[in-house]
Amino acid sequence: MRQKILVTGGAGYIGSHTCVELLAADYDVVVVDNFSNSKPAALDRIAQISGRSVLWHEGDLRDRALLQRVFSQYAFAGVLHCAGLKAIAEAQREPLRYYQHNLEASLTLLDAMAAHDVRRMVFSSSATVYGEGARVPYREEAPLAPNTVYGRSKMMVEDVLHDLVQSDPSWHIGILRYFNPVGAHPSGLIGEDARGSVNNLMPHLCQVAIGKRAELPIFGHDYPTPDGTGVRDYLHVMDVAEGHVKTLQYLATESGLLTLNLGTGRGYSVLEVVRAFERASGKRVPSRYVPRRQGDLASYYADATRASSVLGWHAKRDLSEMCADAWRWQSNNPDGYI
Repeated sequence: MRQKILVTGGAGYIGSHTCVELLAADYDVVVVDNFSNSKPAALDRIAQISGRSVLWHEGDLRDRALLQRVFSQYAFAGVLHCAGLKAIAEAQREPLRYYQHNLEASLTLLDAMAAHDVRRMVFSSSATVYGEGARVPYREEAPLAPNTVYGRSKMMVEDVLHDLVQSDPSWHIGILRYFNPVGAHPSGLIGEDARGSVNNLMPHLCQVAIGKRAELPIFGHDYPTPDGTGVRDYLHVMDVAEGHVKTLQYLATESGLLTLNLGTGRGYSVLEVVRAFERASGKRVPSRYVPRRQGDLASYYADATRASSVLGWHAKRDLSEMCADAWRWQSNNPDGYI
């Protein structure tokens, strides 16, 4: 009998690609998603890709009665916790909402897991938990000093997980701090359905190339980097999805707390990404320099050697593949999931 895995936020960008990898690894998948920044159509696309469907329940993780019903209905072998709000600028404007969705929802989920003796979890964290004082490349031991509400909400959940394992070592918990996931499934059927205010580079590039936006704003061109633009560790979303599955499998036999970076181990500047995207899409992307954004760092990228040594995981896909897959998704789905 296949093991059942609960994926919170399974219709979202990271969650949907992770569901595909779970199905390929012969798990059964159950999704809980409130569809606040995702669409049920993504779950239909997962079935198209995989030839198998996921079971799903619409609802908010803060709804204790919903979680009681879901955990009573299925015997879960583990949980991949991908749900959460993630827009950094929005989080600065609406901190209470972000702490409610990212911290309170995680606490409610952990309560339900404990009540039903489900003690294996992979938590989607973020490199934003590191601060300006951390040395590049970031290692997992670097001090945590997030300078955004979003990053602090992730760090708070990490603190809870750390304290939980300290109090009860029977938990099997993995924390994945990934850097800048981009790209899409190579089928072009699922990808990042960016709506409203777009703050991340790749979806903004895609929307300019497809004609939805006039130009790409480049935030700052006077950083101490080779070309003056910010440098980030971009990695393919399918590499991120594979990291989730490998961590889940590792935790099947290993208890305690495992914290890992997921990244390529190198940085790409904004201008490098723009040039790679133009080559992949065959489109010219008009751009304009604008002032730096508050809180943006000049450069950061991962030291992912621990993920390699512990899991045998490493990022396989290069920048050209990230751009080609992102463009395939956008050009096939100009309006996202509808």
